[in-house]
Amino acid sequence: MLPSSTVENYLKAIYHGQTALTEGSRLVPMGQVAAALGVAPGTATTMIKALAESGLAEYEPYSGVRLTAAGEKLAGLVLRRHRLVELFLVKVMGMSWAEVHEEAEQLEHVVSDRLIERIDEMLGRPTHDPHGDPIPDADGTLPLGHHDSLLTCPIATPLRVTRVADQDPAFLRFIERHGLKPGEPVEVESRDGAADAVKLRGPQRAPLTIGARAASKLLVEVVPS
Repeated sequence: MLPSSTVENYLKAIYHGQTALTEGSRLVPMGQVAAALGVAPGTATTMIKALAESGLAEYEPYSGVRLTAAGEKLAGLVLRRHRLVELFLVKVMGMSWAEVHEEAEQLEHVVSDRLIERIDEMLGRPTHDPHGDPIPDADGTLPLGHHDSLLTCPIATPLRVTRVADQDPAFLRFIERHGLKPGEPVEVESRDGAADAVKLRGPQRAPLTIGARAASKLLVEVVPS
């Protein structure tokens, strides 16, 4: 099967699904793949079967799907193009980090490997895109790593935002407005499970309360003492 924008989108959706699997889970549910791509379950199943026949995925009827090593490599290369394009659009073209995702969704399927290599070199071999997402290497390999979110990190501990796990423009503008972009300091003061709220302090120092859903999308690391 020759890579196409449709194939690449499926590989990427499955890859994202795999990274979000809970411990002990191996397969991404078919309904999740279909929902991520905005297609009917039957349409997704037809494509997944084709990916399996091409050796890019493992498909288990009524259970789910998982990428093979070959499928993971291709998905990693798509993510590499996407994230380097996003960074190029922000750093070189001066676009807002809140508006580059959709542009990169289109460009990731048409830019050549030669151009991507040139962009990578021009940007100084970056390791992360504007949202803190890691950039796969030239072989499509993503560095392994785990960061807590504002829901799971230690309380009253100096932290640094490392990644924003949501590409929605409105959410990104909210994050930017409150100074919570990757690299910014933050500290969780308290969590209220009943109210689904997290109280924190960012670089602006004034207390800020956000919902649990928003807090789960902000990944952080402890600042070394």
